[in-house]
This record gives sequence, structure tokens and C-alpha cells, in this order.
Amino acid sequence: MATSDADKLVAKADKLTKLSMTRWKADWKNATALYEQAAISYRLAKKYEKAKDAFEKASKGQEMLSSPWDAAKHMESAGALAKEVSNWNQVSDFYRHASELYIECGRSQPASDALAKGARALEDTSPEEAIRLYTDACTVLEEDGKEQMAFDLYRAAASIYVKLEKYADAATSLLRLALAADKCNATHSQCKAYLSAIIVYLYAHDFQQAEKCYNDCTQVEAFLNSDQNRAATRLLSSYTDGDVEEIKRAAQSGIISNLDHTIIKLARKLPTGDVTAFKRGAMEEQGEQFDEDDLT
Repeated sequence: MATSDADKLVAKADKLTKLSMTRWKADWKNATALYEQAAISYRLAKKYEKAKDAFEKASKGQEMLSSPWDAAKHMESAGALAKEVSNWNQVSDFYRHASELYIECGRSQPASDALAKGARALEDTSPEEAIRLYTDACTVLEEDGKEQMAFDLYRAAASIYVKLEKYADAATSLLRLALAADKCNATHSQCKAYLSAIIVYLYAHDFQQAEKCYNDCTQVEAFLNSDQNRAATRLLSSYTDGDVEEIKRAAQSGIISNLDHTIIKLARKLPTGDVTAFKRGAMEEQGEQFDEDDLT
């Protein structure tokens, strides 16, 4: 179908949805079919801007016809086309609306998937919004008791935080993954997330926070008895020994090599700063100096 023919379909559909002296009620059924036909024709002709607008109108039509599932599908198509024309605000808006429509259908999985699609489309251009979309996608699944389906989404959010050099936020995302894993008894994923969070703190050269995270994690019996705990213990011990070469060897361990690629890359770069201040003797000396100056 020629683009001009698709234009005529849209024009005809628009007339069917507008009230006039001779039309007191919008004909959404016929208009929606025309919008759908035009949208497909535009997309085949690579007229992505027009296709996007037609799918948006088709989605509204399906909503008016009380068909939220079909409306959501069209809204996702509009979101994909918004990416093609680099309209990043619409990418977020369309995928969010698609998610809302899927929730209206009682379908949490496609609702989460729609948000994740939007997030992936925005990772490079709008990373902060991508994180919000990933986080909301996780929430949708968790509210429906499907925590296990959210693991990859938390990892994706953590990876973006790492790219943005927001390491504390990356670790928090990984700890949320560990909590989700705990709720569905996914012990292996839980322990890997704990170890990953510790590595992120070490990469940020925040040994105190890494140690605190480790101490908190070892309160969980599953982690205490895990290979991931042994890998974390070896790393932290290397830091308190001030042994740079041992830190590098520990970071090459098979346990760490089985973590996500983003975390492996961070581990391979350890240590990221001077570790002499973390040596047991140096830390104890700092504590004694602090006590001497303490006037309370």
C-alpha cells in the first residue's frame, strides 16, 4: 500500500472519531481497524514517525473498545517506533502506558517486560530513566510474588549504576537482588549478589563499607557456608594484609569468574588505590590516634 493510501486511511479514521452534527457518537470500532491498517503500512514503508502516531491512535481505539491487551500491544509498537525516530521521552511514556494496560489485564509478566523494553532502549541516551524503568519492572513482579523473574532486571540496573560511577547505588541494587533471591529460596543467586556488592564497594575503594556489607551478609547462614563467602573472606583478608598481589590473585578466583560480566571487570581491576591504610596495624594505629584526640 502506498503511503498516500495510508494517509487516507488515517484521515478517514480521524473523521470517524470526531463528533459532528451528523455523528453524535464516535465509531471507534471502524476507526481502530483503519488506524491499525495504516500503522502497518507506514511501518512497512519505513515511515516510522507516521507509523508511531498511527499505532498510538490504534492503542487509544482499543482502549475505547475495552480491549486493554490489544491496546498495550499497539502501545509497545509505538514505543519501539519512538526509539527508531529518537523520541526518547515518548519511548518512556509509551512503554509505561503499555505496562499499565497489561496490569489492567492482570498480567504482571508482560507489564514488567514492557518496562524492561523501555529501559533497554534508553540505557545509552537516558540512563537515569532506564534505571527507574528497571526498578519499576522489578516492583511489578515482586508485588505479584514473582521475585525470581526480577533477577536480571536488578543486574541490569546495577550495571547502569556502575557505568554512571554510582557505586553505592549499584551495590544497593545488588543487595535488593539478594533480598528477592532470599524470598524465593534462590540461595546461589543470593550469595552471588552479596559477593558482587562487596566487590563493588572495594572497587569504589570504600573498604569500610565493603567490610560492613560483608559483616551483614555473614549473618545470613546460606552465605556464611558458601563458596562466595570464602571468596569474599580471601579478598578482604588480602586488603587487611595490604597484599596487592594476593588481592589480584583472589580477584582471579573461579568463584568470582562466575559472577556477572560487569562485576568480573571490576574485580579484575582491584585494588583501585593504596591499600596500606587498610592493613591491620595501620587501622589499629588510626583507632588509637582517634582515641587520644577524643575529648569526651
